[in-house]
Amino acid sequence: MNIFDKIAHHYDSPKQLALANIITTEIHKKLGNVTEATLLDYGCGTGLIGLEIAAGFKEILFVDPSEEMIRIVDQKIEQTKRTNATTLVGSFPKENTFELTADVIVVSLVLLHVPDTIGLLTSLYQTLNHGGRILVVDFDRNEKISHDKVHNGFVQVELRKQFEEVGFRSVTSETFYQGANLFMNQDASIFILSAEK
Repeated sequence: MNIFDKIAHHYDSPKQLALANIITTEIHKKLGNVTEATLLDYGCGTGLIGLEIAAGFKEILFVDPSEEMIRIVDQKIEQTKRTNATTLVGSFPKENTFELTADVIVVSLVLLHVPDTIGLLTSLYQTLNHGGRILVVDFDRNEKISHDKVHNGFVQVELRKQFEEVGFRSVTSETFYQGANLFMNQDASIFILSAEK
């Protein structure tokens, strides 16, 4: 059982819900018209982001390596009677991309947990339909944080270069929120990165 299986059932804390609300508000600003689009919420956790933005999409797929997180997403899909949503347990770099495709990919507070950033970005690029868009939300680099399993955030200019190396174009990013005790009990700022294929 991984750490996310263990924390799944108490993940939706008031703090997480408040942060998810701030993130979904920002994602909504970047989405535009998605009526006929398919959405992939990669590293979806308990679906806090994807379920909030799912309404406009034709189809939405939730993918997470934690079975327990996906179980909670399944319960939420059932409770909300959402008919355009499906789930999948798995992760890309290790198991390829399951031959999935999507018009929009959302990756929220996931990259910091991924040791091979380029590997994941390459898989996500392959999954994205031509003309599609990826939205990544994560923490700005924070030197006060040191953990052997988690990146201490990202320098936006370096991350944008990685996206471009993989093949993404129109790569832009901006910090949109700062808060207390957001990241490993440290004050932190969050950015959103947008790119196209």
